Amino acid sequence: MANVYKNAGFSLTTTNLTTLYTCPTGKTTLVKTIQLNNDDGSAIQVEISVTDTSASATYKIYHKDLGADSTDNGVVSSLVLEAGDIIKIQAATANKIEGMISYMEIE
Repeated sequence: MANVYKNAGFSLTTTNLTTLYTCPTGKTTLVKTIQLNNDDGSAIQVEISVTDTSASATYKIYHKDLGADSTDNGVVSSLVLEAGDIIKIQAATANKIEGMISYMEIE
């Protein structure tokens, strides 16, 4: 099995629910962190959810008013995703939340 460490930056340009990551076919993913940064002078509500495609269910894993000019981690400990599972994120204000997701894909 090959382990590939990756990271990807994101910037939420809308208030729409946005797909952050989808676990590829034939792989398992360990998400280590989802760093969130609010560069606005006001708190902004942020939600992160995971769709477990094998169970046909979506679970909210993070719901918080991210404080003004602050950073937080949207994952408390490693998050395991199976092929097809999806991480989605939504912010109440556009163009203010950005960050980085760090993960390892396992074949």
